Amino acid sequence: MPLEPGESPGFLLWHATLRWQRDIAAALAPLDLTHVQFVLLACAWWLNNQGEHPNQLALARQAGTDVKMASQVLRALEAKGLIEREVDPADTRAKRLRVTNAGAELAPRAIAAVELADAKFFEPVPVDDAVSLLRRLAHPDVTAPPTTTGGDRPEPDEAPVRLLKKGRSPRA
Repeated sequence: MPLEPGESPGFLLWHATLRWQRDIAAALAPLDLTHVQFVLLACAWWLNNQGEHPNQLALARQAGTDVKMASQVLRALEAKGLIEREVDPADTRAKRLRVTNAGAELAPRAIAAVELADAKFFEPVPVDDAVSLLRRLAHPDVTAPPTTTGGDRPEPDEAPVRLLKKGRSPRA
């Protein structure tokens, strides 16, 4: 028997996602970033701070975005002076990504704005409960929380904002 819309987990998730996306868009608007631009900038900034200069494919995988869409968004970030795309000497078809000084200044401010919006959005739910549920939904085949490689360096699939949430420097 069909559920009422207010009892359907998928329908409720759809509405929660729309509300969350509106909140994130509003938090990023004063910084002149779209949500996707933010995700790619934050991931590139984080990877650069880990000593990596990813190509577009590696960044798209890190961010969980489509490679073609990531390429278009990276062009927009490049036009804004936030990212530089340089030909990879090892593979001239690939572009290595480096966050510019302006991008490195903007990324932590944007992360802080998104973290504040997240904190307000998820306020009704204990943080550990929200993270546990969302981790299970995002990665249903993974039962254990992500591990670290030692010290404060998270695995590559761990979001850069998790590091900042814990009050740790990405340069650690």
